[in-house]
Amino acid sequence: MNEARLTREGIRIHAPEDYAGMHAAGRMAAQILDEVGPLVEPGVTTGALDDFIRNRVEELGLTSATIGYRGYQHASCISVNHVVCHGIPGDKLLKDGDILNIDVTVIQDGWFGDSSRMYVAGTPSVKAKRLIQVTHDALMKGIEAVRPGATFGDIGAAIQTYAEGQRMSVVRDFCGHGLGRVFHAPPNVLHFGRPGKGPMLEEGMFFTIEPMINLGRPDTKVLADDWTAVTRDKSLSAQFEHAVGVTVDGCEIFTLSPAGKFYPEI
Repeated sequence: MNEARLTREGIRIHAPEDYAGMHAAGRMAAQILDEVGPLVEPGVTTGALDDFIRNRVEELGLTSATIGYRGYQHASCISVNHVVCHGIPGDKLLKDGDILNIDVTVIQDGWFGDSSRMYVAGTPSVKAKRLIQVTHDALMKGIEAVRPGATFGDIGAAIQTYAEGQRMSVVRDFCGHGLGRVFHAPPNVLHFGRPGKGPMLEEGMFFTIEPMINLGRPDTKVLADDWTAVTRDKSLSAQFEHAVGVTVDGCEIFTLSPAGKFYPEI
């Protein structure tokens, strides 16, 4: 396998030794997400959560991939309730029942570890709890579709079929992406699609799968800050994200939780 080889779609095929770097970076992102969990409770600001993440990135000798990225100045994105993604941490106080996605990307030895997961401040509503469960399971359905010879359409179809079967919708406006020694690269990993469509998966491809699932319609809009994306109908939204690498007979997840806390205790 040649590290420098690109497919005709511009997707990089990584070398066998590259998996270790991605596992190390992914584990660091997952560890930080493990550690911030106990701080999520009513009365805490999203800015305080981001401060903790920023400090842990520094203490662990890592680099935040988001600080300075296109002018962004935070070590995480924190998206609460109807915020779909790219929520900016700040003075917002969490209330009992709020659900939130925290997204962290770190750089270790040149490799990017990128993951996000859901948290709950206090006790979630029945609908919110079910949304979180369906979103988590939709991600895992997508990951189960990853293997050489499958297509990116197979991944999207698995997620879409499951989520819509649960009477929820899949956001179309944002997608997963290739990564490795860069933050964003081909391919775009859509979370909807048709089986057999799109580029074929090959051993050595690294990318994220990060479905955003809404209780209402899939439509979104970006606010005036040019970052925060929200549901147009103000319905709740949830997201889970893993970074994965295609292997000879399936895939490896680079961002597994060291403490087994990827899914929130609710």
